[in-house]
Amino acid sequence: MDAARLKQSWSLVAAHGDQVPLYFYSTLFLSHPETRQMFPTNMAGQRDRLVTALGHIVSNVDQVEHLVGFLQDLGADHRKFAVRAEHYPAVGEALVATLQHFLAEQWTDELAADWTAAYGLVAQVMTEAAQAAEAVNPPWWVAEIVAHERRAFDVAVLTVRPQYLLPFTPGQSVGVSHPSVRSWRYYSPANAPRADGTLELHVRAAPGGAVSSRLVYGSAVGDRIHLAAPVGDRLALWSAGSSDLLLLVAGTGWAPVKALVEQVAAEGSRRRVDLYVAARSRSELYDSEAIDKLASSHSWLTVTYVVGADVHRPGEFVHAVDRALADGDWRSRHVFVCGSDEMVSHAVQTLLQAGFHPGQVHHEGLGSQWYGSAWRTAVQETTAGDTSGGGNR
Repeated sequence: MDAARLKQSWSLVAAHGDQVPLYFYSTLFLSHPETRQMFPTNMAGQRDRLVTALGHIVSNVDQVEHLVGFLQDLGADHRKFAVRAEHYPAVGEALVATLQHFLAEQWTDELAADWTAAYGLVAQVMTEAAQAAEAVNPPWWVAEIVAHERRAFDVAVLTVRPQYLLPFTPGQSVGVSHPSVRSWRYYSPANAPRADGTLELHVRAAPGGAVSSRLVYGSAVGDRIHLAAPVGDRLALWSAGSSDLLLLVAGTGWAPVKALVEQVAAEGSRRRVDLYVAARSRSELYDSEAIDKLASSHSWLTVTYVVGADVHRPGEFVHAVDRALADGDWRSRHVFVCGSDEMVSHAVQTLLQAGFHPGQVHHEGLGSQWYGSAWRTAVQETTAGDTSGGGNR
């Protein structure tokens, strides 16, 4: 298997843009119509996911140690779509047919052998990971909505109780799906693990988002939803060691950070924690009562609200990172950043320019679709229906 040849051929195919996933899925569904039910009705986001995943796999084909973890997470996670071992050959056939179509006269027997071998390895790792996961967790949990609070026109806070204990680490994300919507979206629980097993989800309805809109506008106490196994470790508290923390949040990016604050309280380390919460207006501070309660209960937690316009930049709003850096030197701390793509991108760039080491700055990843805990590139509701990341944006 020639890694360089694989990369070069994929770059030629990927240059055809949206035509690649369109051809792939058309081929797959025509030749194996039984696979159509595993995918959402709206395939727009799913097409993006295919190209992004293949690009990641090919770009790391010569770095097995990075690729295997990603594929294992991908295989285990895909159980929630009812993917079984017998589906992999069908996908492989459609993939090879797609590559051959777009490479045309550049398609060779050597490339066919390379891609067949590469996909065989991918399928094997994913299948074995799915089989191993069966012994640990179900494909999904059924959970009942026990509380549903509309905090803003497009924001709701849900408390859900899984039928069986769903173990997770603060900062991780869990897949969420409503039975009426054949799509999944990832949310970070806004709490550390509780004795009663309930999870708090902060949901903002995204334009065109089937899952988020259903959760905010079309769900009520007593409804049942599905939860997938937790994924992700970028926001896990262990990554900061015993260091003091600087937390920068905006919008429903507060959810995973709230879980981290609760974990700090539970561990009793009394590390210093400074939290900056940014919003365009006071009305956007949908969970300020809980924030204030945490601050009043823990002397090690300091909260600063950053609300309103930037007087130095008309039309723009003050970022949490800009206010924090103006308040002091935090370079001895680990920083966790959660919010919109634009907010996270600005914060990460600003922190690195201010002298922070990349290992000090923790965020979910920018703009890429969710494919398991091993991967989210540099920080996502239009994939597999709805699968953006754990910041609940």
